[in-house]
Amino acid sequence: MTFKEFNFKTNLQKSIDDAGFKEPSPIQQDAIPVILKGKDIVGQAHTGTGKTAAFGLPVLNMMKCNKEVETVVIVPTRELAMQVSDELFKFGKNLNINTATVYGGQSYSRQLKHISNASVLIATPGRFLDLLRGKKIEIKPNFVILDEADEMLDMGFLDDIKEIFTYMPENRQTLMFSATMPSAIKQLAKNILNEPEFITITKSEITNSKIKQSFYVVDEYERDDALLRLYDYKNPEKSIIFCRTKKEVDRLSTFLVSQGFSAKGLHGDMEQRQREEAINAFKKGRLEVLIATDVAARGLDVNDVTHVFNYHLPFDSESYVHRIGRTGRAGKDGMAVSIVTPHEFRMLQKIQKTTGGKLEAKTIPNIKSVKDKKTTTLIGKIKEQEVDEAALKIVEELKEDYDISTIAFKLASMLTNSTYVKGNNSIGKSHKDIQKLIESAARHGGRDNRRGGNHRRRGGNFRNRSKSNSSNRRRRSN
Repeated sequence: MTFKEFNFKTNLQKSIDDAGFKEPSPIQQDAIPVILKGKDIVGQAHTGTGKTAAFGLPVLNMMKCNKEVETVVIVPTRELAMQVSDELFKFGKNLNINTATVYGGQSYSRQLKHISNASVLIATPGRFLDLLRGKKIEIKPNFVILDEADEMLDMGFLDDIKEIFTYMPENRQTLMFSATMPSAIKQLAKNILNEPEFITITKSEITNSKIKQSFYVVDEYERDDALLRLYDYKNPEKSIIFCRTKKEVDRLSTFLVSQGFSAKGLHGDMEQRQREEAINAFKKGRLEVLIATDVAARGLDVNDVTHVFNYHLPFDSESYVHRIGRTGRAGKDGMAVSIVTPHEFRMLQKIQKTTGGKLEAKTIPNIKSVKDKKTTTLIGKIKEQEVDEAALKIVEELKEDYDISTIAFKLASMLTNSTYVKGNNSIGKSHKDIQKLIESAARHGGRDNRRGGNHRRRGGNFRNRSKSNSSNRRRRSN
């Protein structure tokens, strides 16, 4: 099945094509037709299954695109609000749809200005309820979406959600998504939804089991050294390195080229010609390393990528799944490697929990381990090497001055230059250090989530879909 079979508006389909989306994920394939029929749904699906597009595409298709709030998306955290906003921005860019993103910490007057020009409002529960209680906004949305309902429950927002829905019109379409279905969520669904259809996507459908996932814990200043050491050790044939920002892509591509790699960057600020040149070179094997942002790699379709490296973890599980899905394609095995700092460790655990994937903790190989592996590989190549006439002639000439053992030692010494390993002997955290991080995250993770909630989040922003310049289209704050 392709997205074209949903018969979306022409301008919406163009945005889907521009994003490189071709085939819908399981949750998209099941949910979109039901939503387009105007039915309420309860979708049990983890982050990383394509939920945002599953509700965003059909809702955008049904919106009238007028100058009032037609759609409200309620999410538990500022980070998810920004992610959903980015996704809806991408899909709604050709529909003249304005989006306001609202969370705690921003001035009310600024947020009210944004909301007054918005068709889609994405909000965390606390700040949204403050605006409704204070009668600062009066909206009658046709579509209301609850995303990650169980996480909002865990963070203590259940009562806020119930109260929010007392302000919503009865004549609305309500969509709820939750990774799990505890009794409180089931009861909430019964209270706020009208004869919903239930759609369930299991964890096994999220990540490719042929992709081996691992992570290495380092200090921030060790990221570059860790990446070089891992490349030395793993020797990937064709790989993609993911960065969070365009600036990081440019810096890292320059750095890798200086270290002798055939590498190029890929991000949204590049001209189309430059993007096509980089992608074609990568596909045809003239380029061994591609450094990319999430957005730039969306439509990348290369079947022989052996490794994906996360130079930084993405901000959400869905991006993680998209990233590692660039390897392990067409039935082949793949490797997904993440470099993380202790500060990012809880995000790593959340990714593992929501995707259902098994991420194995590993330590950065020391110099001896890398040299031993390179030497073993070299010996294997020597054993497989066929002897040609030119080599015989060289050895015969050398035998006039040296015995055969000395000749062999000299030739082997030349070859062992390739086993040289740069950098410090020890990089990153030990297994003991990593185990302490795991235990610490297990002790404190739940408490921090409950305490962190909406009231620690800061900021709010507004996106105008009429902007055509690509640099203006990304995360603009007014």
